[in-house]
Amino acid sequence: MLGRRQIREKVIESLYAYHQNPIQYEVLEKNMFSDIEKIYNLYVYQLNFLVALKDLAEKQIEIGKQKYIKSDADLNPNQKFINNQILKQLEQNTERLNFTSKHKELKWELHDELLVKTFQRIVAGKRYQDYMMEDGHSFEEDQKFIGKLFLRYVAENEDFHDRLEEKEMSWADDLHIGNSMVQKTIGFMKENEPSHTLIRMIKDEDDKSFARKLLWEAIKNWDSAEKKIEERLQNWDLDRVSLMDKIILIAAITEFDFFKATASRIIINEYVEISKVFSTDKSNIFINGILDKYSKDTNRIN
Repeated sequence: MLGRRQIREKVIESLYAYHQNPIQYEVLEKNMFSDIEKIYNLYVYQLNFLVALKDLAEKQIEIGKQKYIKSDADLNPNQKFINNQILKQLEQNTERLNFTSKHKELKWELHDELLVKTFQRIVAGKRYQDYMMEDGHSFEEDQKFIGKLFLRYVAENEDFHDRLEEKEMSWADDLHIGNSMVQKTIGFMKENEPSHTLIRMIKDEDDKSFARKLLWEAIKNWDSAEKKIEERLQNWDLDRVSLMDKIILIAAITEFDFFKATASRIIINEYVEISKVFSTDKSNIFINGILDKYSKDTNRIN
């Protein structure tokens, strides 16, 4: 579920930063929520990139119309891409437009080298050419095409990653979250049902309270959680557990202890998945084992 897992990730990042450089809790919490807000900026920046590709395609068509000697393609341009229903919905999304108007740094200029280079790669690609040649214009086809285009030319684009790191250091670590938010946005769209809202990691006061409480209780009960981990290690010293694995376990045990309404299987699954993002290949097996033991020892087997 988009939201709580990503909040857990930001809590873990904050706990890691706190361990490296202990600061006042109020400052730590403020930094955490600031980083969460930056993810929304990243998300809008990525959406704006997709809209800018459409704008650039429209500009190319207009340039063709202004040529002194026009080809058939200039006279009768294929407008399937610029009429893609997903791109049109993104272009018209009110929340995206309003937020971008207040944050001009998230807007893409049509002469941007990365944008132009990516557009040229898209147009030269077989997937784009096949899409443009296909008859028909179903919403599902448009949706599938843009989903794959985003994955190939944004989510997996190393040049795009470099740009993000130049623009905001924290974006490099949060790109997988931004990617998930964009993919969910594309997937949630419905034909003839324009959406004027976007996804937010912190949806309401409950989410904010969850993040604040998890961070605070984990710091306050750090030593106690470490002891609980140590008691469940077999032929292994706590000092040999990597710092990141230990922090993931501390956050998970904190959630077991202080969020009784959350089912244990959800907690275990969430932190095992988080370990796949932050830790080594085998960490998820180790973390699953410790949390499974803790769940059974504390009768949290729901």
